[in-house]
Amino acid sequence: MKKTDDNTLIWFRIITIFPDMFRAITNYGIIKKAIQNNIINIDFINPRDFSQNKYKSIDDRPYGGGPGMLMSAEPLYLSIQHAKSTLKEHATIIYMSPQGKIFQQKHIPILINKKRIIFICGRYEGIDQRIIDNYVNEEWSIGEYILTGGELASMIMIDSISRLIPGVIKKKESIEAETFSNNLLDYPNYTRPRKIKNISVPKVLLSGNHKKIHLWRLKKSLEKTWLNRPDLLNKKLTTEETILLNQFKKKYNKKL
Repeated sequence: MKKTDDNTLIWFRIITIFPDMFRAITNYGIIKKAIQNNIINIDFINPRDFSQNKYKSIDDRPYGGGPGMLMSAEPLYLSIQHAKSTLKEHATIIYMSPQGKIFQQKHIPILINKKRIIFICGRYEGIDQRIIDNYVNEEWSIGEYILTGGELASMIMIDSISRLIPGVIKKKESIEAETFSNNLLDYPNYTRPRKIKNISVPKVLLSGNHKKIHLWRLKKSLEKTWLNRPDLLNKKLTTEETILLNQFKKKYNKKL
């Protein structure tokens, strides 16, 4: 288990029977660099290490019958206690579950402020309800579909949270211009070459006129949001945004 560092901004502890799955994020990209720079700290607790039987099993049949198996309470309880013992302060315990609250970009700053998070990655048909009722602080879901376990969901949340921690991504403007940052989907982006297979980059992006580029990008963001995620437009639009969106709607409706 890695020792905590006073300069570390956020600690993650993951309770999982498949810790090697997390190499997908800890061995690559910005998460790897953030760990190396002591910005974040990630470690794993395997409930099998706390199983009290000779087979190291961590699941059993549900009382009352029914299909599948449940993760047992005792190994999870001991895993939680061990995870908490590695942290200096109070930790928020999150259970990844299809019954949980849907994770969205707007929740990330709140989760960052918690600083110490323990993720429980369920398997099989879930975990003993007594763990949820007595030890879990929050239940989260990444979408309205079922996964075989909580590991992938935890990885997604850790990646999303980590990239907004100060120092993980160096260029602040890269984050500010992203999809969902202003409740709009991102505008189209292009890079070299200027033309490929007779398809050219929009001329406005080559103009050097920053005002025109800003308006074009804003217009494209509004168009894409209205077409693909109109629910995001519940926010109050600025006068400029309203004019641009109405212009697009008028043209779009004429094509129908």
